[in-house]
Amino acid sequence: MIGFLENVVFRLRALILLGLLVFTVIAGYYATGLRMTAGFDKQLPVGHEYIQTFQEYRDQLFGSNRIIVVLAPNEGTIWTREFFKTYKELTDDIFFLPGVSRHTVTSLWTPNTRYIEITEDGISADDVISGRVTADSMTPANLQKIQSNVIRGGFVGRLVADDFQSAMVVAELQDYDPSTGQPLDYFDLAAKLEKQIRDKYESDQYTVRIIGFAKLIGDIADGAGTVVKFFIVAFILTALALYLYSRSVLLTSATLFASLTSVVWQFGLLNLLGYGLDPLAVLVPFLVFAIGVSHGVQQINLITAEISAGANAEQAARVAFSRLLVPGSMALITTLVGFGTLYLIPVPMIRELAITASIGVVLKIATNLIMLPLLVSYLKFGENFRDRVTRSREVRLKIMRGLGFVASPRWAVIILIGSTTLFGIAVYQGMNRHVGALHAGAPELRPDARYNVDSTEIANSFALGLNVLTVVVETPPDSCVTYSYMKYLNQFSWAMQNVPDVTLVVSLPFAIKGSAAGWNEGNLKWKDIPRNRPALAQASNTVPGAGALYNQTCTILPHMIYLKDAKATTIKSAINAVKEWRAAHPMEGVNIRLASGNMGVQAAVNEEITETELPMMMWVYAVIIALVTLTYRDWRAVIACCLPLTFGTFFGYWFMEVLQIGLTVATLPVMVLAVGIGVDYAYYIYNRIPYYLGEGMNVTDAFRQALLETGMATFFTALTLAVGVSTWAFSDLKFQADMGLLLSFMFMVNMIMAITVLPALAVVLEMLFPRKRPVARQSAPVH
Repeated sequence: MIGFLENVVFRLRALILLGLLVFTVIAGYYATGLRMTAGFDKQLPVGHEYIQTFQEYRDQLFGSNRIIVVLAPNEGTIWTREFFKTYKELTDDIFFLPGVSRHTVTSLWTPNTRYIEITEDGISADDVISGRVTADSMTPANLQKIQSNVIRGGFVGRLVADDFQSAMVVAELQDYDPSTGQPLDYFDLAAKLEKQIRDKYESDQYTVRIIGFAKLIGDIADGAGTVVKFFIVAFILTALALYLYSRSVLLTSATLFASLTSVVWQFGLLNLLGYGLDPLAVLVPFLVFAIGVSHGVQQINLITAEISAGANAEQAARVAFSRLLVPGSMALITTLVGFGTLYLIPVPMIRELAITASIGVVLKIATNLIMLPLLVSYLKFGENFRDRVTRSREVRLKIMRGLGFVASPRWAVIILIGSTTLFGIAVYQGMNRHVGALHAGAPELRPDARYNVDSTEIANSFALGLNVLTVVVETPPDSCVTYSYMKYLNQFSWAMQNVPDVTLVVSLPFAIKGSAAGWNEGNLKWKDIPRNRPALAQASNTVPGAGALYNQTCTILPHMIYLKDAKATTIKSAINAVKEWRAAHPMEGVNIRLASGNMGVQAAVNEEITETELPMMMWVYAVIIALVTLTYRDWRAVIACCLPLTFGTFFGYWFMEVLQIGLTVATLPVMVLAVGIGVDYAYYIYNRIPYYLGEGMNVTDAFRQALLETGMATFFTALTLAVGVSTWAFSDLKFQADMGLLLSFMFMVNMIMAITVLPALAVVLEMLFPRKRPVARQSAPVH
């Protein structure tokens, strides 16, 4: 079958290459139209309990997609006329930003910021800044009155910093632009936040701090621009390494061209299918390029070996095509399934990433297994090249002969015992790894990034911030004026307020207690839930900002739980606290539902990754087992190919724990890719074993011979790819740096497993379970 395909493909090679050229031109045209896209809804796990709650009440509850802008004078406090004039202009400018839900804009200047005052006649409510006061007519008396209103209204730590050295403006965003009806362009909004807000108001007098999903995605997109620089560096290093290995500019160029062509096809198809490129998935095409280089090195290795033996370019290309088609296809199918399993995570952004990666991997079959050999068949190599290749191969073969000891029975046992011991440690350590972010601030950015600096400063100065977990409490009608319900929810609020890393709980019961005290001359003895229904109604009706704490029928009572940071451990602690409390304190008619707010969204993503990670890995291993079984029909091959891969995977988890890298949307594809690349090494090495066993060699000699043929190519591939992606460690984006470090480690550790543990394991299996009959002789390598 393989021979037939070889003859057909090489007979039609000119026509095939012409067709691929035409397709490349068309794909290149569409690739130029590919744009980065981002959307808040793309983060939401479809069908998750928390997201169902969020979607059901997203028009009534806020906090999931907001921007916070803080204005801080560089000297003194905010209580100056100049500050409030600038603060008013800032509020107005935010009001008119695209996508801003205008009725949610909140600052000291907006009419939805009101305070309650206890007077001789009871309680009166008024705006914090009277409608009769303007920015131009502000007087010292006005400032003193505003300061008093801010303190009495409880806005210190919420809209005004604890030390009075900054004030904030908060606004909720819609996922579409009301002025155009089109999806909100988050990159445009992020640019406007910089140009129309920060650049306008930040000066020698003031500092402007901006946080929120829109600003974060803009910063990530800006940082993603550096991906091109690191790709160029990695490309140059890869080109140099390929030249040193092949000793040919032509072979190096052909390999790089084949790998780059698939990226062009990938971009073109994505645009044609209506997809964009998410900033968090911008590295995926370059991962696909790395996969292409991996398979390209195997092609170069076999081609140079044939040329060194006297073959011409076409003969060498034919051998490379026929011998590597099956193991290469097996490896790419495994990688395809690995990326495809990402689709199991019901997060639109991750599913787009799965589609992006899967398209790229499918294209590799055409570019690296078919197009590359066909291109090589047209190349011309002189005698000098054959001499250079022969000398270079002799050096590599000498190294591999020295490494052949790993297949000797004695060393095989030692290696297997040592690696198994390390595997046990890795499993134990890997159990401590976390899903989600492990550091404060935005995990996609470095700690010293402007966004994270702003986030830290806001968290230190305000109790209210972005990290809000909204718990939706569904109750019977009129629960706001029913003592039993208010008492129950007051206990819930108090329990949440005492959860570690919770900075503030905003709820109706807490607000009612303050209002009740106000109706009783501010006496703290009355700061409790009134038992009398009319008194309870009186207290609840005078709560400031009541619209955010209950609906008109008092059937929805959201509790806003503000967290200190967005670490996975912090979010998980708060979520678990809610679950434990509602399980331990059920009340008929009351349904405590998780969760809205941006921390609810993040919690849903973390839980989906946790739940789907194991099924994903099981699917990948199931495919590997099926492919190996069908190809080699030998259970020993299944164990020999899969177990070293398992070792490498858990070593990766151990590495993540040591470097405190959480399993996130960014790092999950790395682990999947690591399995795909790791199994490449195993397929290419093991593919020659049945052939040599059929020739009468014992398993030790068979593996030594296989290492001579493919061992150096495997080592060189891993080293080249590791060096290339290691440059990402210097990126401005922390998630890119984490991916670079993790990829470098996984490339190397999977290579080490393939050229040491795989032979050792196969030898030990032969010792423990000798074959009852010899392997049938084959006229050609296994296909």
